[in-house]
Amino acid sequence: MASVDTLTQLLEPVVAGLGYELVGLEYHPNRKRGLLRIYIDHASGIGVDDCAQVSHQVSGVLDVEEPLSGEYNLEVSSPGLDRPIFKTSDYDRFIGEQIRVRLDGTLDGRRKFRGRLLGLEGEAVVVEEPDGAVRVPLERVYKAFVELEP
Repeated sequence: MASVDTLTQLLEPVVAGLGYELVGLEYHPNRKRGLLRIYIDHASGIGVDDCAQVSHQVSGVLDVEEPLSGEYNLEVSSPGLDRPIFKTSDYDRFIGEQIRVRLDGTLDGRRKFRGRLLGLEGEAVVVEEPDGAVRVPLERVYKAFVELEP
């Protein structure tokens, strides 16, 4: 079974060749039917036709390369209003934005942090909360999202 990194390396040039950014992907294997979800973006936004075009092209590559074993569903979508963060470089790209971080385990008795993203310092994501800045070790981040501000 291919890792997320392997799938990203395989599919990023395909998506870029169509003129889109591969924001990231998630693979959830399952005994019966897995799920491969690909998030794409474009400066002018993403519509249903964009997703269909990328899905068609990616599906062809996956059929030829066969990086996944068993059956799976392929979903292609925009990152949405609460944009997931997949790449370390995104923590610098979205400095100043509102961010929500969920941890694998706890840090100071907490699993969730929310505030203004100050960026990366070494191997830690720095989030400015009302009570001050919090340094969250990057390896402890389970999921992170840039949130739409009201």
